[in-house]
Amino acid sequence: MPGKTTLLAPSALSADFTNLKASIELAENAGADWMHCDVMDGVFVPNITFGPFIIQAIKKCTSMVIDTHLMITDPDRYIEDFVKAGSDQVTVHLEACPHLHRTIQFIKSLGAKAGVSINPATPVSLLEPVLADLDLVLLMSVNPGFGGQKFIPGAIKKITQLDAMRKELNPELVIAVDGGVTEENCAEVIAAGADALIAGTAFFKAADPVKAAKKLKGLE
Repeated sequence: MPGKTTLLAPSALSADFTNLKASIELAENAGADWMHCDVMDGVFVPNITFGPFIIQAIKKCTSMVIDTHLMITDPDRYIEDFVKAGSDQVTVHLEACPHLHRTIQFIKSLGAKAGVSINPATPVSLLEPVLADLDLVLLMSVNPGFGGQKFIPGAIKKITQLDAMRKELNPELVIAVDGGVTEENCAEVIAAGADALIAGTAFFKAADPVKAAKKLKGLE
């Protein structure tokens, strides 16, 4: 039986960069809601991806929400550049922000939605002081830095914990989950309380991306 409809955010990192426009159109036509953009600096995580110019290019190709995930040190230096490039929502890492309230307010002052992400080893409880100020929380279910990793089972408990916290502190909060989400485990992730699934390999590398999208959105 179909469950609740979930937001689907294909990860641009798994797209075909030789024909990025076609990959974006594939995602949009499959019913995706966001285009998830992973920005890595080779310092906070052991990989380097892309900067605002790719966000700008993606923005020209789609009406989907541009969901930008900054896996970088000192993200305050670049937030404005990413919003100007077209990011509708910007997520920073709790672990990278010594003045998290200030960073969240800075994102909002630029007209974007504000998100905070936490790594698998970071307790959900550390989000409590800022939860009421957030539009979304991105729970990492792998250690960030590379695509195609396996889902860490302990993330299910963290989703459940965060779902309970938001009911008390911020009912409108969106819970997104990123890392190792597949057609096989998405139902469990959704049942735990996730509203949005970030899907790279599970969408772009699927034999039938349209069918995969329906499964990931809880429509099948």
